[in-house]
Parts: sequence; C-alpha cells; structure tokens
Amino acid sequence: MVGETPLEYLTSWRMQKAAALLQKDDRKLIDVARSVGYDSDAAFSKAFKRVLSVPPRNFRR
Repeated sequence: MVGETPLEYLTSWRMQKAAALLQKDDRKLIDVARSVGYDSDAAFSKAFKRVLSVPPRNFRR
C-alpha cells in the first residue's frame, strides 16, 4: 500500500528516527545505531548512507 517492501519501509523509518536523533543531541554514533535497532555502527553507517546519501557523521555537522 505504501509502495515499499516491509523491509524498505522499516529501514526508511529507522533512518528518519536516526536523523532526528543525530540532529537533536550529541549521542555517540553507536548509541544512535542501537536506539534504532542496529548492533554495529558500521552496519548502521552503511544503511544510513544508502538511504540518505550522506554518512551519519557528515549529516550531524
């Protein structure tokens, strides 16, 4: 109904939440990754860059 697979929708939702967390405070990257369901900051960074076209560290700046 939303034009995405369930996994694509979940990933998009996670990245939107992560983007808001990165803008809101100065939490460590691993803490943001864990709060949106990732166990490693490397996997989170790769997914974030794939979805938002910019690495999370650059997005925060």
